[in-house]
Amino acid sequence: MNNLAKFLTQFTSKMKILKITLISLLLSSFSSLSFGANMTISNAYQFSFTSIDNKAINLSDFKGKVVLIVNTASKCGLTPQYKDLQELHEKYKDKGLVIIAVPSADFANQEFVQTSQVKEFTAKEFRITFPLTAITKVKGENAHPFYLWANDKAGFIGSPKWNFHKYLIDKNGNFVAWFSSPTKPTSPIIIKKI
Repeated sequence: MNNLAKFLTQFTSKMKILKITLISLLLSSFSSLSFGANMTISNAYQFSFTSIDNKAINLSDFKGKVVLIVNTASKCGLTPQYKDLQELHEKYKDKGLVIIAVPSADFANQEFVQTSQVKEFTAKEFRITFPLTAITKVKGENAHPFYLWANDKAGFIGSPKWNFHKYLIDKNGNFVAWFSSPTKPTSPIIIKKI
C-alpha cells in the first residue's frame, strides 16, 4: 500500500509540473501570435500588392494620400460598384484619393481564374483607370498580409464578409474605417470620411 501511495504522490506531482509547463507554453505562444506581429506593424505603408500587370503597388508610395482598398469580383451582383469606384476616382484623384481594387475569388468563387481576364473585363465593361491588383486572398489565415493587418484592426464585424468590402487608410497610412459591401463607393458616409 505504501508503494502505491508513493507512486500516486509522485505521479500527481509530475502531472502538476506538466500542466504548469503546458499552460506556460500555450500562454507564450498565444502572446507571440496575437501581439508579436502587430507590434511591429505601425501602418499600411509596410505592405505592397502585386498589380494586375505584375508590378509592385507599394502602399508607401501613397504617403500624403487617402487610400480606399476594395476587394472586388467580376461576377457578383455588386460588380456594378466598379462604375461608382471609377466615378469616385475621377472626382477625387486630383484631391489626393487613391483607389485600389483587389480582385478576389474568396466569396462564392465569383472572380475569373486568370488575372488577364479580370484586366480585360474591367477595362471593357467599366473603363477602370485606378490600380487593380492580381487576384488575391482577402480572408482566412492565408489572406494577403495587408488584409490580415486590416482585418485585425477592423475586428470580426469589420472584416470582409463578401465582395466589395472597403477599407479606408488615411494620409499617414493609418487604418481609419471600413464600409460593408452594400455601401456604395459614392455614398455620403464614404465621401465624408474621405
